[in-house]
Amino acid sequence: MDIGVQRYPGCNAAANRQLGGPMAVRRIRQLGDPILRTRCERVQDPKSAAVRLVADDLRDTLKTAKLRYKMGRALAAPQIGAPVRMVVVETGKQRWTMVNPEITDVGSDDFMVWDDCFSFPNLLVRVSRAYQVTVTYDDLKGKTHTMTVEGPMAELLQHELDHLDGILALDRPAGTDPFAFRAEWEKHHKAAERYGEPKQRDVQ
Repeated sequence: MDIGVQRYPGCNAAANRQLGGPMAVRRIRQLGDPILRTRCERVQDPKSAAVRLVADDLRDTLKTAKLRYKMGRALAAPQIGAPVRMVVVETGKQRWTMVNPEITDVGSDDFMVWDDCFSFPNLLVRVSRAYQVTVTYDDLKGKTHTMTVEGPMAELLQHELDHLDGILALDRPAGTDPFAFRAEWEKHHKAAERYGEPKQRDVQ
């Protein structure tokens, strides 16, 4: 998808030029919004000004959401209304802007995770994820990178890349009683219990 003409769908070029400013915080789309079910299109030019604007919006919106909800490490473009394959990840002092990210390999172990999402911030859902993944993506300069990660970071990237295909964690419940309100779950569990131990994947 060429987003050089329109920053977001539904806006003409003049309106898109007016969007932004020093702090561009967008509304995070919530469960039920059709755009969360959209299979996003590839970015044609990672170095374009329009892609930079979406990246800035993702960064600023993530920063604000983390302060508001006291959680979160990443945000995908469709969550702010841009149906393109972009993700911003921020853990600690590190930040990655990923354009057209793809999972190119997975390890042989899976683990259970109580997953959350800015698009349904009051809910947790238990899902099964690969414990290790390899991801390839372009940065905003058009350079291609490959990274292999495991544990919480691997789970996070699988969650965010699902968003780019219109898939939510709620579509991947695992085990019995896989849903919980966050506040209720936190009454009965420690934060460390969000992540299970890796186990060899069952191959049918």
